[in-house]
Amino acid sequence: MSRPEHTAPAERFYNKREAHKYTESGRLVQIQRSMAKRAVELLNLPKGKSCLLLDIGCGSAISSEQISREGHVWFGCDISRAMLELAKNRSSSKGDLAEVDMGVGIPCRSGSFDGAISISAVQWLCVKQTPTQNPTRRLNKFFKSLRRCLVFDGRAALQLYPENPDQMNAILAAAKKAGFDGGLVVDYPRSMKAKKFYLCLWKRDTKRAKRDHIWSSINGTTKVVVCERMICSNIIILNFALKLTQFNRNELLKTS
Repeated sequence: MSRPEHTAPAERFYNKREAHKYTESGRLVQIQRSMAKRAVELLNLPKGKSCLLLDIGCGSAISSEQISREGHVWFGCDISRAMLELAKNRSSSKGDLAEVDMGVGIPCRSGSFDGAISISAVQWLCVKQTPTQNPTRRLNKFFKSLRRCLVFDGRAALQLYPENPDQMNAILAAAKKAGFDGGLVVDYPRSMKAKKFYLCLWKRDTKRAKRDHIWSSINGTTKVVVCERMICSNIIILNFALKLTQFNRNELLKTS
């Protein structure tokens, strides 16, 4: 079966028919909510504080609604007008929405958001969908604009489905070029069905920050330390301090 991003540009693929089909699928809704919850968890936001989060590729606001459930405020953007119409008409949708092509950059002011999540969207930037599109340039514009619109010490957790190691390398390279610290979190790495990739990014002042750790806490217990790779039973964490220029095909694509 062909991947959606190879079928048509997102704004055409997610027409009214596909948007309704996606939003009304109980299985897909449950998966989206679960991944959104995990993404918010990976942001490691201050407990008891309501933060303003950017939801990139929010679609019909399924992931955005999970942000509300976690006690935060959200701003959602997507390129599909049909998806945004559904989001606007959902009774439980209580955030702001904008029609945005993330490949030309996020048009928000500097320091607007405490954090950002994205569910199943970033891999669309890796595919040339028109004769004039340049995937590398679109990735660079996206990550540069994402870093700009986050507050200092703001974080992003981007769940994505890389098609192959080359795509993951391109995404990692663009994030590093934009000035992000962070790493790649892979949940259930040995399972083909349950495996999920989360690119966890941190905007920090590199002139002042000490390089003692990259991620202070994940799930309350796990710490990513510079020059260290941690592999647990259901999670792999790789960080940029390892000079991760090549996606590790053997570690991250192996299944049992």
